[in-house]
Amino acid sequence: MKLVSNQKGMVIWMLGFSGAGKSTLSNLLEQKLTQENVLAIQLDGDELRKGLNSNLGFSMDDRAENIRRAAETAKIMAAKGIVVICSFITPLQSHREIAKAILADMYYEVFIDCPISVCAERDVKGLYKMAEEKTLKNLTGMGSEFERPSQPDLIISTDKDSLSQCLDQLYTYLTIQKNPGLSKEGLL
Repeated sequence: MKLVSNQKGMVIWMLGFSGAGKSTLSNLLEQKLTQENVLAIQLDGDELRKGLNSNLGFSMDDRAENIRRAAETAKIMAAKGIVVICSFITPLQSHREIAKAILADMYYEVFIDCPISVCAERDVKGLYKMAEEKTLKNLTGMGSEFERPSQPDLIISTDKDSLSQCLDQLYTYLTIQKNPGLSKEGLL
């Protein structure tokens, strides 16, 4: 595979409720970028909690540390020219500020906006059902706070648009709208 020359490393930080579509969109974006010969990698909150962050729980302090570790990991990769696609709930503005402070101008915040009722209907992990049954505490949006982002770079509504439309919005933003007048590669 021939990679895009002089590829600019960056971090696409997708945030939102569990079930909003962060991981799905991250996977699709990684595939699309790879097809375009862009070196990209996905960092998923669930995957990092199985390894690097397995010692963390879901208290607000542990959630902040989870984000700090993820941002530091993403920074190392992005500094090497890799497009890093992060999918983390990132519930509080203070958590987003941690990531922004670490990543600086490499950070692009994408809010995957989906009502919690739709996320609960999707409930592929069974988390919302467990929260309703009180067998799971601290689920974001149901027992643990979520603050809507104040100034995300992009908002994608997965309850209103198809996955294909959402991917197109994200890809267009990254390649054209963020750097108007550039070639198809845009930021990449």
